[in-house]
Amino acid sequence: MKGKDGVASSLQKILNEDPRYPEMAYRFVLEALNGAINSLSDPRHISGVELCYGCRDMAIKEFGPMARTVLKHWNIKRTEDFGEIVFNLVNKGLLAKTSKDSMDDFLNVFDFETEFDVPVTNGGLGDY
Repeated sequence: MKGKDGVASSLQKILNEDPRYPEMAYRFVLEALNGAINSLSDPRHISGVELCYGCRDMAIKEFGPMARTVLKHWNIKRTEDFGEIVFNLVNKGLLAKTSKDSMDDFLNVFDFETEFDVPVTNGGLGDY
């Protein structure tokens, strides 16, 4: 991983080349990746599916019932968007991939409506 200045510079290059997702979306995915790896008993490379669920879990933890709304604000509307972000980060050297990793790993991992639309209970706070 690059130093703080290197990350900021690389993120700016990504944003200049591909403005679909804001900087916060990239920082969110990087943080979710770190969280997913740190949650393992033996840290290792994680799959696209594992990262998608890590992003889901972090979004629910951080944003509660507003998780889907926040992600949508960042133009993240499907698991493939996580893959687009990851591969932009890979292409700028901020993340590494194996020969087995591909965008297909992020295809239809889960449905955002199903995963983020939680029934409201407990006075409107949901069960987070």
